[in-house]
Amino acid sequence: MPRRPSPGQQEAAEGWKAELRGVKMESVGVYGFCGCTAKNKMKCDSRREVTASETAPTSAYSSPARSLGDTGITPLSPSHIANDADPNVSEQPTFLVVVAIDFGTTSSGYAYSFTKEPECIHVMRRWEGGDPGVSNQKTPTTILLTPERKFHSFGYAARDFYHDLDPNEAKQWLYLEKFKMKLHTTGDLTMDTDLTAANGKKVKALEIFVYALQYFKEQALKELSDQAGSEFENSDVRWVITVPAIWKQPAKQFMRQAAYQAGLASPENSEQLIIALEPEAASIYCRKLRLYQMIELSKAAVNGYSSSDTVGAGFAQGDKYVVVDSGGGTVDLTVHQIRLPEGHLKELYKATGGPYGSLGVDYEFEKLLCKIFGEDFIEQFKIKRPAAWVDLMIAFESRKRAAAPDRTNPLNITLPFSFIDYYKKFRGHSVEHALRKSNVDFVKWSSQGMLRMSPDAMNALFKPTIDSIIEHLRDLFQKPEVSTVKFLFLVGGFAEAPLLQQAVQAAFGDKCRIIIPQDVGLTILKGAVLFGLDPAVIKVRRSPLTYGVGVLNRYVEGKHPPEKLLVKDGTRWCTDVFDKFISADQSVALGELVKRSYTPAKPSQLVIVINIYSSEHDNVSFITDPGVKKCGTLRLDLTGTSGTSVPARREIQTLMQFGDTEIKATAVDIATSRSVKVGIDFLNY
Repeated sequence: MPRRPSPGQQEAAEGWKAELRGVKMESVGVYGFCGCTAKNKMKCDSRREVTASETAPTSAYSSPARSLGDTGITPLSPSHIANDADPNVSEQPTFLVVVAIDFGTTSSGYAYSFTKEPECIHVMRRWEGGDPGVSNQKTPTTILLTPERKFHSFGYAARDFYHDLDPNEAKQWLYLEKFKMKLHTTGDLTMDTDLTAANGKKVKALEIFVYALQYFKEQALKELSDQAGSEFENSDVRWVITVPAIWKQPAKQFMRQAAYQAGLASPENSEQLIIALEPEAASIYCRKLRLYQMIELSKAAVNGYSSSDTVGAGFAQGDKYVVVDSGGGTVDLTVHQIRLPEGHLKELYKATGGPYGSLGVDYEFEKLLCKIFGEDFIEQFKIKRPAAWVDLMIAFESRKRAAAPDRTNPLNITLPFSFIDYYKKFRGHSVEHALRKSNVDFVKWSSQGMLRMSPDAMNALFKPTIDSIIEHLRDLFQKPEVSTVKFLFLVGGFAEAPLLQQAVQAAFGDKCRIIIPQDVGLTILKGAVLFGLDPAVIKVRRSPLTYGVGVLNRYVEGKHPPEKLLVKDGTRWCTDVFDKFISADQSVALGELVKRSYTPAKPSQLVIVINIYSSEHDNVSFITDPGVKKCGTLRLDLTGTSGTSVPARREIQTLMQFGDTEIKATAVDIATSRSVKVGIDFLNY
């Protein structure tokens, strides 16, 4: 049975057939130079020849621009040119103020600093509402839409209004909470991904994120205007939005797109918005801490540092530390090394972590309720009485915060009246009867209408989540890059939990100093402001993905798969080759440019098309390998340049700029300086 040709073979063959028939078309062909440095040019035969064609418009799976060469010589290390000038980047604009938004899974907030007073970070005004025993410096990440799907309120205001609605009326309103986790858990995230409200109705995730960001924008600009005594313009603000480091690239891009639609910045003015990684922001803040701003769990001698020293003052050149950012939804682990005297940070090991946030404790509580009252009842109650379910989880949240390793007295969780009433209608017997029959000894019924949990029962709800965090940290400490770490900073909302603090201290207190900032819940927010004031503070990151372009190399018998063979004008080519720019987990300096050069095979050629691909794997050979995804296209139009003086081998330079949370690619026709630029796109391919 004949083999089915690959996408690259089909398109090239169709293009050449069309050429033979005399059909006018855009022809695409490149001749590549490997990106050698001067030192290794003697070892490399960098002359590669390419011809290819592309019909216009491109098909859904568009053919890559094809660089030809002897693939016995794989491209050598690309020319890494740190901080080389990008031809399309102008001077960085100046802003009057930096506003950072910590968009958390369970709680959110913003902080700001005027660029003339960078040391003074203002945390937003205190919110109205709040829960007993819970600091309301931030507000719950909850949003309420009217039955007509219009934005109504956010945070405590949304929660309290929803709570006060008549139960039948509440079913018509769309209430969403903890929705940020959807971006982490959705494997095929797109701009059309849905969220489910408490009443079971679907709503577009993008719509919700846009509403939330618009709300923060309006709140922050109003507060800034009140402070300044005059109207504050959005153009005066540099915005920073924090995201988990372990988020995949599509989720990070989704947040940027939502911010554009919310009016924080625009694609044409993209540098007005920085997407910051949460543990990096925490790391930037932690290195500036003074001793009186920290709690050291080990209580060991502090090496003679005075209280006026920063932690950074205790760092020697090259000291390493781990930041454990434990939030509501995820736990992020990053390893940084400090570079003195400037205090710049270098990422030593790619960010790791997982969905081990405090939501895991809520999930265990829900499982416990299902065990006592039945999964069928709990599912029905959530649908029929959504506002009462929210009340129950609020009651649990306040008692969850009271859990501690040395606690001896029980914790009481108030059951909403509608829970007790609905259970009796649903089952025909009382909640008290259900507790007696359930064989769950450590949860009792209190005559005041409460579930009474023993401290051991509450601690057991924490155990699976904390065990996952400790196990992940153990794996991290096995890595050679992490073995000599001196400090471990525990940050994020979940870091306030004494049970987590004790577990981390018990497991790692003998390996490094374990430190908690006093305002642990605001660490990321304050660090994000510092990052916005000086984005260059992070000097070296690890690339989360392997990036490359699709090329066509000379076919080598016995080396290349037969199904990749394509014959044109008597020459044998190997199609669909992945030409690597950078590997997953490779160190990349901020603003670093990686270059490749191509040239049209025919002087008459009008268009260069270079397709960009990514993969989580390091060992990638072909663009058709499993897990390889197209994430960008550079299309350089050469029409109208034939009259100019062009060398026989016209150089088309391809540049990828790494190191930022966004990646940009550029193709430049060296002869005419004509260029095209594209942001790597993970949502629309």
